[in-house]
Amino acid sequence: MSTLRNSRETILLALSITCFLPVTAFAHVKWFAPYIVGARPEPIYDTMKDTWFWVGIGLVLIFFIATRLVEKSKFGEVAVAGLNTATAPLWNRQDEYIRAIIAAFFVAIFAVGGVYLTPDLKTPAEWVSWMQLLIACCIFSRRTMPIAGIGIIALWILALRDYDLFHLFDYLALGLGVAGYLLLEPLQNEKLRARRFEALRWGLAIALMWSSLEKFAFPSWFYPLVVEKPFLTFGMPRDVFIPMAGVTEFTLGFGLLWTPLIRRLSAIALLVIFTAAVWPFGRIDLIGHGLIMAILFAVAADQRSGVDLFTVFKRRLMNIPAGLAVALVVFCTGYWGLHTAFYGVDGYIAVDDGSKTTHSFDPDHPHGSEEHGQTGTPPQ
Repeated sequence: MSTLRNSRETILLALSITCFLPVTAFAHVKWFAPYIVGARPEPIYDTMKDTWFWVGIGLVLIFFIATRLVEKSKFGEVAVAGLNTATAPLWNRQDEYIRAIIAAFFVAIFAVGGVYLTPDLKTPAEWVSWMQLLIACCIFSRRTMPIAGIGIIALWILALRDYDLFHLFDYLALGLGVAGYLLLEPLQNEKLRARRFEALRWGLAIALMWSSLEKFAFPSWFYPLVVEKPFLTFGMPRDVFIPMAGVTEFTLGFGLLWTPLIRRLSAIALLVIFTAAVWPFGRIDLIGHGLIMAILFAVAADQRSGVDLFTVFKRRLMNIPAGLAVALVVFCTGYWGLHTAFYGVDGYIAVDDGSKTTHSFDPDHPHGSEEHGQTGTPPQ
């Protein structure tokens, strides 16, 4: 009982810190509001001089450092043991669980129809949905799991016919992570097979960190959501809430790559946030983020402590801010640099490239209108 009590206290510490950060802004903006991928992003300098950006960074660093101090202390073993006890049923069936949720995700998007991998990647090709059902069927046999993994990569490549490569970067890391798991799990080589959960976790972490940068590069994409659902900000000013939400998503994604207790508590905090987003954003958000949420459950239940990259580096307390700083530099340089490489310094908007959403016009949800046969283009 004392073990469970101490682990609950550690979890409550993590969640109490994340309560200072926005918790319902993790719906993918391209699913619910107008966007133009080629538009000129806000300069990174605007983010760097934003006081609330640094406040968010400071709060999350407190969370990470406090968690690492607990992890190094005598209470760390107690907290980890408590988490292990609470999540043992899932950990003992981890592979079956992951295979089931991947299959369930592809059955869900097969049932929805008309998308490649996520709600904003639409396609009129009916055969794509049947390919998704085939992927789901292949997951139930270890012999055919590699086919499913290759099929996921193929769907991403097929989406390149209709969408810009920069747009599809949002889904590359997660897709490769899931495909990597499906390719590694059936292997006889246990040394390689042991990396299958790591592939999932790194894919998810990179996907979260990359997509969070939209909140800094294109904050105007989020303005319609704030107008439509003002309760999301908890009374915070719009231009305070959006960067804080971006910091939350980036740093907790980064936390998934760190030491066992930090990554498990980061997964729990992210689960709370993604679950909170389902109520205001509904079924589309649940289906679109269902795979992410399921993988977060797996990360929270992950009892491994030795199989990881840069394990020794991560054990040093002062390397937490150093690692976060490096991650910010690498991802921000990559995001703004690749956008400039693809669209130029001033961005690029094609003549027929209206703002897009996954919704048509609804007077109760005034984030777009139907015009010239397009879905969700902004009203005149």
